[in-house]
Amino acid sequence: MTTTGAYREAAGATTRGYGWWERRRGVVLDVGLALLSALECALEGVEFAGNTALPVPVGVVFGLLAGSVLVVRRRWPIAVVLVSIATTPAEMGFLMGLVGLYTLAASEVPRRITAVLMGMSFAGTFIVTYVRLRQSVAEQADFGRDDWYVPLISLFMSLGLTAPPVLFGLYIGARRRLMESLRERADSLERELSLLADRAEERAEWARTEERTRIAREMHDVVAHRVSLMVVHAAALQAVAPKDPAKAVRNAALVGDMGRQALTELREMLGVLRSGEPVAARSAQVPLASVGRAAAAVAAAAAEDGPRLHEVETLVGESRAAGMTVELSVDGEARPYAPEVEQTAYRVVQEALTNVHKHAAGAKTWVRLAHRDAEVAMQVENGPSDAATADAGLPSGGNGLVGMRERVLGLGGIFVSGPTDAGGFRVSAVLPDRGAA
Repeated sequence: MTTTGAYREAAGATTRGYGWWERRRGVVLDVGLALLSALECALEGVEFAGNTALPVPVGVVFGLLAGSVLVVRRRWPIAVVLVSIATTPAEMGFLMGLVGLYTLAASEVPRRITAVLMGMSFAGTFIVTYVRLRQSVAEQADFGRDDWYVPLISLFMSLGLTAPPVLFGLYIGARRRLMESLRERADSLERELSLLADRAEERAEWARTEERTRIAREMHDVVAHRVSLMVVHAAALQAVAPKDPAKAVRNAALVGDMGRQALTELREMLGVLRSGEPVAARSAQVPLASVGRAAAAVAAAAAEDGPRLHEVETLVGESRAAGMTVELSVDGEARPYAPEVEQTAYRVVQEALTNVHKHAAGAKTWVRLAHRDAEVAMQVENGPSDAATADAGLPSGGNGLVGMRERVLGLGGIFVSGPTDAGGFRVSAVLPDRGAA
């Protein structure tokens, strides 16, 4: 029996080689078969020497040499079969012929060579059997000789010595190749599963990163704007308290309202996150698609509960109440948009106004909205800072413009920001109308 290189690779370092044998039991089996074949051929060589008038030792040595060829059946199965065919006229090597044909059929030798050698072995066995049987029948004078007896018996004996080992060898070879194919497929599936597991981990990490980024943007937008307005009002309250107590009371009330609004928005956001925690906690134990669905569900829930575009007027009013000069203009007919579009538009205006409070105290600001056929555009532009207005001293982490750009580009929109020729700053964004698309 032979094995392919694929099986050797699959066996790996655990398989110890012994010449052309892969296992110790293969060595033991082949050596044992070779000894039996050599003993058989040696005994048959005695009769062969007597029939050919050769010395008996010559016949025995010839039989030992011919039978021992079986030890190389795995390496050279064709040679073993040829030797068995060559020794057929000497009526020796029956075990060698059976094992050789089986090994040849089970090996990777081309089938046409196997068929030719099987035909040669069949023909040789048939001829020798026919001749010997014919002689035996002729020697028995009292036997009723018929023309069909000798050929039929010769045919059956030839088929019995050639067909069974070849058929069994073909079956074992096909079974071995099937097992090797299944083993290769199992190894391939294992590698694919490993790659899928790596990709699942990568996508899960990507989903977690995206969700952390989204939460950071939401927290920044909610906290930064409300707290910025609260700081501005607190500074105004401190300045006017000794001079105008009534205005100080109004500013204090505004600070309280803004604080409550900030707490309300934070509570809504935390409620959405808390409702998504059980799904996210099981993300490592569910299929890969569930990870993306979990993050998408949280994002969609946040978008549904987020602010809307019509609340921009209220947002502008809060900035006016904080002392900013803001003009709001709306072009086109207002209409409802997808929740994520309206939330992104609101957050862009909110963050732009927050930046004006931080970096351009006292600057005049223009907020423009434009409702177009398949998109909505917004622009927040401020003039130069008023040097007479005291800076509120609000800290800045530099994430506002980055967050706005990520939001807009994430929806397939266009975002542009930069200083103006007049010394101010301009933020512009265009968002596609997903409902229209």
